[in-house]
Amino acid sequence: MAAAGQGGPRHAAWLALAIPAALLGGAYISEYGFGLYPCEMCWWQRWPHFAALPLAALALVLPRWARPLTLLAALAILVSGLIGAFHAGVEYGWWEGLTTCTGAPLAIGGDPLAGILAAPLVRCDQVQWDLLGISLAGFNFLISTAGALAVLALLRRGARA
Repeated sequence: MAAAGQGGPRHAAWLALAIPAALLGGAYISEYGFGLYPCEMCWWQRWPHFAALPLAALALVLPRWARPLTLLAALAILVSGLIGAFHAGVEYGWWEGLTTCTGAPLAIGGDPLAGILAAPLVRCDQVQWDLLGISLAGFNFLISTAGALAVLALLRRGARA
């Protein structure tokens, strides 16, 4: 059993590790398993999660630095959620987005030119998949923002204990 005051930060660090791991896992499953290739703004949403993973992992192994590292991980998760909100707004036509598009990743050992020419272009303003009218960017916004707020609440609860 954790000592008083240790449960909040430790649980917060585990949650800060689980959220980006699950969301990145889902992104890669949808990409490689179902052919939903990321657009430029989809990649923007992944980068903060890539940053949050090692921060949260370090928080778990460096107890002395757990609180600031978990706080940074939570902020990175929140940034991803806010980028997801912007991306969802572009998809729903609420505001203008970017004109850049990205293609599918190239196969290792394949012909790069053939891969580039065969790669589908993915527009940032097109919803590739939705559930109940919520796009993947919208789900990233909902899950990341709620998750970051939960991590911050756990950190705050641990600070008061």
